[in-house]
Parts: sequence; C-alpha cells; structure tokens
Amino acid sequence: MRVLVSGGAGYIGSHTVVQLIAAGHEVVVVDNFGNAKPAVMGRLDTLTGTHIPMHAFDVTDKDKTEHLFATERIDAVIHFAGLKAVGESVQIPLDYYQNNLESTFSLLRAMRRHGCHTLVFSSSATVYGDQAPVPYQEDYEPLGAASPYGRTKVMIEHVLRDVAHIETDWRIGVLRYFNPVGAHVSGTIGEDPQGIPNNLMPFIAQVAVGRREKLQIFGDDYPTPDGTCQRDYIHVEDLAAGHVAALNRIVNSDDPIRTWNLGTGTGTSVLEVVKAFERASGQPIPYDVVGRRAGDLPAFWADATRANEELGWHATHTIDDMCADTWRWQSQNPQGYDDSVEE
Repeated sequence: MRVLVSGGAGYIGSHTVVQLIAAGHEVVVVDNFGNAKPAVMGRLDTLTGTHIPMHAFDVTDKDKTEHLFATERIDAVIHFAGLKAVGESVQIPLDYYQNNLESTFSLLRAMRRHGCHTLVFSSSATVYGDQAPVPYQEDYEPLGAASPYGRTKVMIEHVLRDVAHIETDWRIGVLRYFNPVGAHVSGTIGEDPQGIPNNLMPFIAQVAVGRREKLQIFGDDYPTPDGTCQRDYIHVEDLAAGHVAALNRIVNSDDPIRTWNLGTGTGTSVLEVVKAFERASGQPIPYDVVGRRAGDLPAFWADATRANEELGWHATHTIDDMCADTWRWQSQNPQGYDDSVEE
C-alpha cells in the first residue's frame, strides 16, 4: 500500500516509516516540523535506501491537504500529527483543541473525498484518566482524560467511532500507547525533544551526555515498591511494529473500527529507569527528589492481551534494551539532530 504518515518526521512517526518500508509499503510523509527536524528525512532516506516523498505543511491547512490527496495516490493514512505535551496543553488549551481536532477533520474530509478509508490513529493511554483500574483495558468506560491533550484524544476517538458507525466503508485502527522510549538500533534516529524534555527518558539521556546537570524526581512517597511512579515504558521499535500490524489487520477486517493498547504490561519505576540507564551508559545520573507533580498517578500499565491475540503483536524489548538504544542515539548525537550537517 501507499501510506501517508502525518507527522512522519517526528519521533514515533520516523521509526514507523522505516518499518512500513521494510514491510513492503510505499510511504509519503507530511510534517510541519513543529516537533521534528528536517534532517530526519535525509536520515530516513539513508536508513531505508529509498527517497521518501515529503510535504512540508500543517495538515490543519485544508487546501494543502486536499491538494496532497489530489496529487498523490494514497491508500491508507497513519495519523501522528498534533501537539503532544500534557503539561503544555494545560497552559495553552485552545491551541491544543484547535490543532489536534482540526488536523484530524482536515485529513478525514480529504480522505473521504478521495476514496481513502483506511486509517490508523495515534491515541494515548491518557484517555483512561485517573479512575480506570490497572491494568488499563480497552473496553473501560467512561474515558476521562485529565488534560486538554488527553481530552483531544478522547474527542477524536468519539469522532472516529461516530463516523465509522455511519460510514461503514471505513477501516480504522485506534492505538492507545503508553510511554514510548528508545531509538533505532543504528543510533541514526531517536527522540530529540524541543527545549527542556517533558518526559523522563530523554531528560535522563541529556543528563548522561552532559547537556543537563541533574534529574528531578517528582516524589518518592508514592504507594509503589520504591516510592517513585511506575509507568509502562515501551520501545519505539515495538510501537512502530504495532502500527504496521494494526494496518495489516484493519485492511483485512470486517470491523469498521477497533482499538488496541500497545504496552508491555509491566510497570517500571522512575528509579528503576535511572538504574537501568546507568548500567547502559556507564554514566552516573545525579538526581534530586522534589515534591510531587500535580496530576501524576502512582502507577499504571497496559493490558495488551487484545493486541497480542488480534494483531499477533507483543513487546519484545526490555527496559535495558530501551536504555541501551537511547544511550546509543544520544551519545552519537549529543545535540540531537542539531549535530547533523544535513539540510
């Protein structure tokens, strides 16, 4: 198939592009480079051995999105594009609602006009909110995200279900994933957050490589074995494989829409990640324990049984693998893609 990947130059999108091409698909990328660097595309061409068509614009632009579908043959879409920082979404909620919803509406309308009805949507474990029992299961209701970012994912999931219920020629896979970390084994592509990292692993990596002085751990008095928060960390390569598996499943399915969790099914604490990264890098990770951060839950992880059974997918990488691959990427690219001389 010829697959359009929106946000395909981003962290998860770029790794998914590599695996799509390895699986025999053709790929077209659209990205506004709000959360990505142009140098990614040259690296993807090198990794895949092919030139990947690239459209540099924001898919909230309905006219440009329409033109893309009019000029490129697109069989399916994997939709990553959107704003994604939970904390930032609390500060600028209107921007999040406008960007994440409008980008989806723009894509859906263009897809429908051009007879493309196959979509994999990048959702999030944040849709479960703070009341769902652990481990999280896909049939839990009501979804109750606690941030504007998470609520945009809930809203889009409702939109997709309503559309698929009425227009039954759609085939939609919704992927709720947990905490993506790691990097391509080559160290060529990886996570390169803009500014101060919002997530644990890239912050630790930047401490290890000398870009930041120390880590802050938000609370060590949670009801967990070591007092720090537990999360379900999943290697980005496993996550990318889940997208390819979901795409293969929905094109051969009678279900207009289906949802899957992508996670390991295991919680790993902040301190366990710190220790694993010290083992992988051989570097000490200095840290200070500070007060709890508002909105952090003590512990959650996925029930990935449905993905295991229906997609034939399961996570294969350990936390040590995740840390080793992150360190390889960060140590080879201390300033991220800014180290690159590519344009």
